[in-house]
Parts: sequence; C-alpha cells; structure tokens
Amino acid sequence: MDEKYMSKLSPIADFWAGIYLVIIAILSILGNAAVLVCAARRVTLLKAPELLTVNLAITDIGMALSMYPLSISSAFNHAWIGGDTTCLYYSLMGMIFSITSIITLAVMGMVRYLVTGSPPKTGVRFKRRTILMVICGIWLYATLWALFPLLGWGSYGPEPFGLACSIDWTGYGESLNHATFIMTLSILCTFLPCLAIVFTYFGIAWKLHRAYQSIQSNDFQYGNIEKKITLMAVMISSGFLIAWTPYVSVSFWSMFHSQEQDHMTPLITLLPCLFAKSSTVYNPVIYFFFQRTTRQELRRLQRVMFCCSHQLNSAAEVEKAEDQMGKDTDCNIYENGTDETCVGLVGARCHQSESQVMSLG
Repeated sequence: MDEKYMSKLSPIADFWAGIYLVIIAILSILGNAAVLVCAARRVTLLKAPELLTVNLAITDIGMALSMYPLSISSAFNHAWIGGDTTCLYYSLMGMIFSITSIITLAVMGMVRYLVTGSPPKTGVRFKRRTILMVICGIWLYATLWALFPLLGWGSYGPEPFGLACSIDWTGYGESLNHATFIMTLSILCTFLPCLAIVFTYFGIAWKLHRAYQSIQSNDFQYGNIEKKITLMAVMISSGFLIAWTPYVSVSFWSMFHSQEQDHMTPLITLLPCLFAKSSTVYNPVIYFFFQRTTRQELRRLQRVMFCCSHQLNSAAEVEKAEDQMGKDTDCNIYENGTDETCVGLVGARCHQSESQVMSLG
C-alpha cells in the first residue's frame, strides 16, 4: 500500500477515532432523519425559510452516509481503504457537503435579516419557489467547486494523519495553480460566507433592538416568536463555525508551513478533523428544541387571536373539535398574563375557538 495512505497514528488512537466516528455517524443519521421525517409530515405547513433548515439536514445526513463509513472502516483498518479512487470520492463528497452547508448558513442569515422586520410584520416575505431555486443554486455552486480539482485547478490528497482526504493544502507553496485555487476557494467559500453570517446576525440584532423599543403590546407575541427563530439560526450558524474553525486554522497553518509539516504531531491534525464532524450532530437537537418552543408560542398567539376576533363556526364543527381534543383546554390558561377582558367578554366563544385551533395544531 502507498505510504501516504498508511495511518500515522497508533493503533489504539485509530481504534478510539473509529469508535468516536461510529457514535457521530449514528447520532447524525438518526437526528437528521428525524428532522426530515418531521418536515415531510408537515410539508404543506413549512414556511419558505424553513426549507433552508431542511437543506442543512440533507447535507448533514448525506455526509454521514457517504463519508463516515469509509473513514470508520479505515480507522479500524489502521490504513486508508481503496487508495486513490476512494480518496478522490471522499474528497469530492466532503467538498460538496461542506460548501453546501456554509453557503446555506450564509443564505439563511441573509434571509433571516430580510424577513426580520423593524417593527415586526414589516419584513420581506419569500415564496417557497424562490427558496427552492436558491437551494438548487447552492448545490450547483458547491458541485462546481468540487469539480475544479478534477478539471486541473487544484488537487485532492490525503490528510497528514492518513485516515481522511481533502484539498491538498500543502500544495499551496508548490505551484501557482494550487495557490490560486486555495486562495480563491478560501475567499469565496469560507471568508465571505463567514462574514455574511456575522454581519447579517449583527444586523438582525440591531433590527430587533429597534423593534422592541417601539413595539406595540399586541405585537409582543409575534416579536417573541421572531426572536426565537432568529436565535435558532444563530445557534446553528455559530455551532458550525465553532466546529470547523480549528480544522480551517490547522489547514491554513499547513498551507504556509508546508516545510514544517513533518514536525506537526499527527494527533494535532486529527483532532480538528474529528471535531469538525460533530457539526452534523447538534443541528437536529437545536432544531427540535426551538421548533417545539416556537410552535407553542404560535399556538398561544393563535388562541388569543381566535378568542378575541373570530366568530363561532357551526355547532357541528365545534362539537367535533371538542371530541377530538377533549375537555382539557379552555381560556382559563389566559387568566395569568393575557387579556382577561377577552376571556370575560367572549366566554364560551373563546373556549370553542381555542378548541378549533388546538385541533389544527
């Protein structure tokens, strides 16, 4: 076997790296599959920006299914399996999924910035068709960059520790071809997306600050929901950047210190790579937590609106809704902190309307 594909780690380090990757793979597949199943079950109710979160889940589960089995088996084998062919495949998949993820996060930040209104309810609204076209553009953009090394601009190669493959970062100082590819890739697929993420969320924070200074009492619930959705996007983006920053830092160090590459401990190059793979695990956790709390807020807001402004539907519909939801819900839940005038004036109407809303949830 080619020396460059032999593991530079000890067998025990390879074993524990393999165990770690098995755990990451299982959690990634189960978590992101759950996100996709939930999205499929409520596909008609998905708002356009939520499709970006679904796209993130697709990239995460795609990475786990297409890449992790090869890296796991190579770790337990104490050497890369398949040689140049699988190295090329692994690098290609890694480029496509990683670029798709970071560009999706950047677009998510820009969409959230435009959607977030100051005051609330004044932001831009996107159609699902528009977001779907953007997502297709993201995948084409990532695929184009992944194909460039195959077309002669840049190249792929094994990582220094021997159990993964990616861009040949050490080739930066060897030729103008490698140098121009790596610098252009770094600017267009790393630095600019990261700047977009940072500046858009600072802009969102400023918008929300201004909104809460002039917010009307009847818009408070809406503003609270918007804040939670934005916080979810911030946490997902921050988690991705934190997970990948050590790997990018080590890669850039190897670019400018290729002559000193042999002096770097293989474990130092392995740990950032393993840490970066954790980014596929926590996105589903963040998504499910905020989806639950946001949907609860939406339901509370809908109940208040139905209680105070909607008329009764037919008696048959009300009776059917009450049979489905039982007798547990009524407007007494608003006696602590909501408009008691609404409860007092509407009475039975409020109870019936709320039952209808709960049946829809």
